[in-house]
Amino acid sequence: MFDCVALVGATGAVGRIVLDQLHARKFPMRKLRLLASARSAGTEVRYGDEMLTVELLEPSAFEGVDLVIASTPDEVSAEFTPWAVKAGAIVVDESAYWRMDPTVPLIVPEVNPEAVDGHQGVIASPNCSTTQMVVALAPLHKAVGIRRVIVSTYQATSGAGLAGNVELESSTRASLDGQAHSPETFQHPIGFNLIPQIGSEKHLGYTSEEMKMVHETQKILGDDSIQVCPTAVRVPVAIGHSESILVETREPITAEKARELWEAADGVTVVDDLNAKSYPMPRDCDGKDDVFVGRIRQDISSENGIAFWCVSDNLRKGAATNAVQIAELLAKKHQPAVG
Repeated sequence: MFDCVALVGATGAVGRIVLDQLHARKFPMRKLRLLASARSAGTEVRYGDEMLTVELLEPSAFEGVDLVIASTPDEVSAEFTPWAVKAGAIVVDESAYWRMDPTVPLIVPEVNPEAVDGHQGVIASPNCSTTQMVVALAPLHKAVGIRRVIVSTYQATSGAGLAGNVELESSTRASLDGQAHSPETFQHPIGFNLIPQIGSEKHLGYTSEEMKMVHETQKILGDDSIQVCPTAVRVPVAIGHSESILVETREPITAEKARELWEAADGVTVVDDLNAKSYPMPRDCDGKDDVFVGRIRQDISSENGIAFWCVSDNLRKGAATNAVQIAELLAKKHQPAVG
């Protein structure tokens, strides 16, 4: 039981789901405080049957706080996280700022829960596209090892925040009305379109979003030898990231065995009956916490290949749910922070 938990970024899309999850999962805490910038301070937000007032995010706000769950831009996390750790709190951070810091565990509870023991006051939650992929990869990696992953993502507009979904609607309406649309959040109009760029150019023509999937996958699975070739695409879907994944394993594995592993894995739901037209789709996974796997088949172009389709609600397991699950790991241990 934590005496006091603070949520930073409660007014955002992910923050509101964190609130819902804390309440629905009956997270063990005596008091909850909501923190945000001056723009949102003073706002009232519902938590269960209560209305909580958002307080100003400042160093003194962390006095008496045991645990912080945060969903903020990188630069905000870089500023406030040291304040929280200095005050004695543990920070579970959703931003990208701390993920590749060698002193910060990067955790997906179904995959590497033991990594929570190594925290020094900060724990990072991965990028949404990485999170669902490693949940699906982990059972294969444990059973037969993974040599290489080729992944193409089909990422929902909500991955860019509330503004992303607003732009999806306005861009779609403009297209239907035969009008031009000037994008602000995305590089091009997203209505009835696909944009094969998420993030900025980072390395050898790969984007920042794609390189996150490379480095984060290796860190979470604890194996830098795993090769990942990603292509990240923004699609006109509001909620739910989809991924087409081809895995080259170190040892042979049949599609039937892979299906058995996924059916037994925590946090994975198999939906896989092609004849019945049954497979994971974003509209069916919206509002659910699992990672959904389907279209499971042998790679006919290599001996050790398994191909599959993977879908998950990017705001829930891809962000809010994963952070709350990390907090639940900490609640079981209630470890003091080092700071």
